[in-house]
Amino acid sequence: MARHSKVNLWGTHGSTILSITLVLWLLGMLMALEYHSYRQTHDMQEQVTFRLDLSPITDQESAMALKKSIEGIAYVKHVDYISKEEAAKIFVDDLGDDFVDFLGYNPLSPALMVNLRADLVPDNQSGIISQFKHDINQMPGIEKIAYQENVVSELNEIYYKVSWFLVLFICLVLLLSVVLISSTIRIALYAQRDTIRSMRMVGAKVGFIAHPFIVRGMLYGVLGGLIAALLTIGVMYLFNNQLNLAINLSDHYLWYAGIAVILVLVGMVISFFSTMFNVRRYVRKIDYEN
Repeated sequence: MARHSKVNLWGTHGSTILSITLVLWLLGMLMALEYHSYRQTHDMQEQVTFRLDLSPITDQESAMALKKSIEGIAYVKHVDYISKEEAAKIFVDDLGDDFVDFLGYNPLSPALMVNLRADLVPDNQSGIISQFKHDINQMPGIEKIAYQENVVSELNEIYYKVSWFLVLFICLVLLLSVVLISSTIRIALYAQRDTIRSMRMVGAKVGFIAHPFIVRGMLYGVLGGLIAALLTIGVMYLFNNQLNLAINLSDHYLWYAGIAVILVLVGMVISFFSTMFNVRRYVRKIDYEN
């Protein structure tokens, strides 16, 4: 009989931790997807190149001075200089015909290729681009600014569609986490209702009765959160290797650590309040019956 009770108790512990883990794992996966969708949008925004066509009479010394001035702008990430000769070579490589020999001269202008730093808020990138264009127009020697404007707007649109979907899904899963973890802990406490009744019958106060159950419930939350975090990182690593997502996981360890901390805290907080609520509920029921 004692052995049966022991096995049943461990079964209750295991099923409780498993239930908490599965719910938090789903939450962790959604958080990881939200983070990587943000990172992909951020990186792609920084890959948008702005071509600044210089005056054909601009010599290399003046172009390099202009390059240095642009590099000094806070939101500029990288600047490359392309001379008239390099521009012609790129043009010939793309078309396959040497138009310089055909025309007898090189009509292309030297250019500066600029990449901007992406803002932490993707939608703010439009404001940065507007400010950049305004600042560039104040500089002498630049005749034209060219970039793929539609790419910037499409990146923002795609990010916010995906982001809002994931945020709503995360909120729903968080609500589901509260309901399921609370139900799981209620079932675990129900298996020990006789212990609660005995403690109350000998005059134990609610706080004294609840303390060991709260500690145990928070331990469930910590273990469930840690296991869910490990599963989340493991699945992302598997996806990265199998699907060739080109995600360097070592660059994101800090963020994964943050997700792990959030999962543990969510598990602890929900378990704490669920345990406290259900213990008080059982005690009130016992008091009412007596």
